[in-house]
Parts: sequence; structure tokens; C-alpha cells
Amino acid sequence: VQLVESGGGLAQPGGSLRLSCAASGDTFTSYNMRWLRQAPGKERELVASITNFGGSTNYADSVKGRFTISRDNAKRTVYLQMNSLKSEDTAVYYCNAQKFWVDYWGQGTQVTVSS
Repeated sequence: VQLVESGGGLAQPGGSLRLSCAASGDTFTSYNMRWLRQAPGKERELVASITNFGGSTNYADSVKGRFTISRDNAKRTVYLQMNSLKSEDTAVYYCNAQKFWVDYWGQGTQVTVSS
């Protein structure tokens, strides 16, 4: 499966962004999907995950109540709605697809939160 992220950019503290990840090349509903991020000098961390038909979602404690992961299987796309952004949300955000313990990655999209 190939993954292409979009929607990153610059936002002010307290603002919102929506990331999208479009998938191609395989049956989208075969994959659980995740968003991870990596800030400069830090390890990549899991932000949110969603199961293949969207029945279950999980979030990092740092984003609970602010971020929402969703997917539209007809459009083969997973989303990350990010609200109440903070400076510590600044990172490269990566879309990830998992199938049978194999990971597939997008190229990443930069999110910068700054006034």
C-alpha cells in the first residue's frame, strides 16, 4: 500500500489543522491505520490509531480530547483532526498502515504550531 499525507502547515496556538492520508495499491480495509509524530531530537511517538472499519480508536494521553482520528473507507483516506494545538504538537506527522505486523509509511507532513 502507498500512503500520501497532506494538510500540514503552520498554525497558531489554539488553532486547528486537519491531516489527510490517502492510500492506494491494496484493499484499504485490510489495514489498521495510525498517526505518529516525531519532533526534532525526539523519538517517533504514536498519536492515534483506528481499526480497519473504524470500530475502535486510541489516543496518546497528550492529545486526548484535542485530536480525533477517523477514516473514510470509500475514499481510502484516514484523517487526523487536530484542535487546540499547542507548541509541543510541532513535529513531522506520519501516516502508518499495519497489516499482519508489517508497517507501511507515508513520507510525513510538517506541522508547526507557533505564534
